[in-house]
Amino acid sequence: MIKAENLVKSYGGTEALRGLSLEIADGEFAVILGASGSGKSTLLSVLSGLEKADGGTIECNGVRLDTLGDRELTLFRKKEVGFIFQQYYLLPHLSVEKNVRLGADLSGNKNYREIIAAVGLEDKLDRKPSALSGGEQQRVAIARALAKNPRILFLDEPTGALDEKTGREVLDYIAGLHKARGFTMIMVTHNLNIADMAETVVKMNSGKIVGIYKNTERKSAYEIGW
Repeated sequence: MIKAENLVKSYGGTEALRGLSLEIADGEFAVILGASGSGKSTLLSVLSGLEKADGGTIECNGVRLDTLGDRELTLFRKKEVGFIFQQYYLLPHLSVEKNVRLGADLSGNKNYREIIAAVGLEDKLDRKPSALSGGEQQRVAIARALAKNPRILFLDEPTGALDEKTGREVLDYIAGLHKARGFTMIMVTHNLNIADMAETVVKMNSGKIVGIYKNTERKSAYEIGW
């Protein structure tokens, strides 16, 4: 379970999170929605341990993140968490296979090539990022995160650089893997339609949660609008 209470975070005097509280159950798929500047990406960073809150408490899988030092937070992220961001953060001198293997090696996953194939890049194992399109680079980043076998997967606009066909394929694969493996998944997106895939939808505005609802009927990646 992820449990946050009274989170506060500011940047240069601007409040990004304003006394925010939230609970996400183990194995849940939650989507965080909000306009640009609403604080949703900041919330993702704080919940995942990438950044420290200025105030409040966070318990994640039984660990109080707000009490950890920088080294302990790094170890927590290495062991527990996978990340998929808008930026690809690929190592330019490494091939597709070696970039994905970086994630796989953290968990001892020997079957990482299956994930590369699932995102449609099995014929580009030896390509460097500079030889790939933006959409292909994002798929490498997605495969790298999934190859780690994380207990919690955080996603910030994971399909932002993908065309509709590839975006649906990637979402379908991520959703299938989530169902099969049961990890917790928290996604920030501007695509309101993707919220129809989630169990829980969290709506943010001006650093606060303004609404939370459950989807009684969830849609697949091929049923949502785009």
